[in-house]
Amino acid sequence: MSMIRRFFAYYRPYKFLFWLDMGAAVLSSVLSIFFPALTRELLRTWIPNQIWRSMVICFIAMFAIYAVQACFTYIRIRWGHQLGVYVENDMRKDLFSHLQKLSFGYYDHTKTGHLMSRMTNDLFQIAEVAHHCPEDSLISVATIVGAYIVMFSYSVPMALISLFPFPFLIVWGMVFGRKQKRVSREVRSHVADVNANVENSVQGIREVKSFTSESFQKGLFDNSNNDLAKSRKKQYSVMAAYQTGMGWLRNMYYFTTVAGGSYLIYKGFIQSYDLVAFLLYVSVVLEPIDRLINFVEQLSQGIAAFERFTEIMDVDPSIKDDEDATELTVTEGSILYKNVRFTYDTKDGEVIGDISFDIKGGTTVAIVGDSGAGKTTTASLLPRFYEIDSGLITIDGQDIRKVTQRSLRQNIGFVQQNVFLFDADIRENLRYGNPDATDDQMFAALDAANIGDFVRSLPNGLSTPVGEHGTRLSGGQKQRISIARVFLKNPPILIFDEATSSLDNESEHLIQEAFKRLSAGRTSIVIAHRLTTIREADEIIVLDKGKVIEAGTHESLLAAGGHYAKLYSRR
Repeated sequence: MSMIRRFFAYYRPYKFLFWLDMGAAVLSSVLSIFFPALTRELLRTWIPNQIWRSMVICFIAMFAIYAVQACFTYIRIRWGHQLGVYVENDMRKDLFSHLQKLSFGYYDHTKTGHLMSRMTNDLFQIAEVAHHCPEDSLISVATIVGAYIVMFSYSVPMALISLFPFPFLIVWGMVFGRKQKRVSREVRSHVADVNANVENSVQGIREVKSFTSESFQKGLFDNSNNDLAKSRKKQYSVMAAYQTGMGWLRNMYYFTTVAGGSYLIYKGFIQSYDLVAFLLYVSVVLEPIDRLINFVEQLSQGIAAFERFTEIMDVDPSIKDDEDATELTVTEGSILYKNVRFTYDTKDGEVIGDISFDIKGGTTVAIVGDSGAGKTTTASLLPRFYEIDSGLITIDGQDIRKVTQRSLRQNIGFVQQNVFLFDADIRENLRYGNPDATDDQMFAALDAANIGDFVRSLPNGLSTPVGEHGTRLSGGQKQRISIARVFLKNPPILIFDEATSSLDNESEHLIQEAFKRLSAGRTSIVIAHRLTTIREADEIIVLDKGKVIEAGTHESLLAAGGHYAKLYSRR
């Protein structure tokens, strides 16, 4: 019942459209019942008695019925589908908004292709159900019940005979409806796998081609595509059995009506015009039965899609603001890590183990260590991208778990190792740093990041598209645009996941120069990959296997001859 309530809650903002659609459906169903009744009266009274006036009135009434039904059909198709679009739109907004709230840990274990499938294919299927589910069920029930009320008033035996296929229809629908729901869920899952495979292949096309792995990638795609084909074959096998059986049972209406009616006429219980009326009523009843055939199939797919939708909506962010969370106020920008422990997954063991260090406000601290030592993880804990298992992290004495995530992250700027630029122009990417920034402010930030002249030289300047993931720019250009983005944000605390090891000397020099401007007067944490770039840091913290093993200046650590000295000698 909770699932049903959640579904119908999306109708509330559009009650007028809902009742307009339902009203048109009911009135159209009621009108369809009158045509066979008028035909019966024509054959029974007006034609035998040659009452021309009544016949003309009857024909006008029949024409009016069809005309009004056409109007109701337009309303149902036009505004009924619009209702489905509104519901789909609201669900997509809710889903996207919820995805923005989920923590990094959720995305670490979820394929993007699966999310895209639920955002598009599943929600479209739900929209179809949102429109057709109440409408088709109402039309079917109203038409069938109304028709049989009239049919029983004409002849109880004849009505009972025509009802004979009904129990078989119900049983057949219940059995195969469950099967269709199961196979629909399998199909949706395999569609998501195919989407994820295509996305990986497209995003990694440079790696695929550079490693000449086209055949390998094709093999991976073929596996998921073949699984989808198998589930589709199973789905259509169930669908064929379902629709064939339903179609045969539907045709039995005509057979039982003709056979039973002929026998009752032979025995003198009914007249021939009653049989004609019953045949017309059978045609009236068959349309809602056709609707039910399609409805059950569509409903099974819609239920599976809505279940997948609610699965995501029911996932709570692993990191939440406390009810009494306050806004972070940064004065000096001092940072404290005290006995911090962190584990991504209990199966993988502890990544950060009881680390403690203090960063004075306005200073630059470098975190170094071998690959996998926990450098990036340590920095990612500060903006609460992940929640620490135990210990304490403070900014100017304020526990980061006691302040709002929004205010925390507004005060921290990121220059990440793997720069992500959105598939838009340079201006749009810079606006993530400051949505209200003017072009002059953007060029000032670009100049500070040593890339202003390059952008000015482009034919379209700030309106130049960067391509998906910034593919139209070099690695150094992407890094400098990301630095410009942080300049526009102007945060008091900076995290710089240095990624200059793969760049040429000129790009590295420009980035280092831009970083010095950016870090001036700010508290800066530098995750160092090339140790020659952090010799001027106020303090260097050395990590090994998630623990702080050394700390000091470049000179003092070299003089100590410890782990840092070994790392530096391997530079």
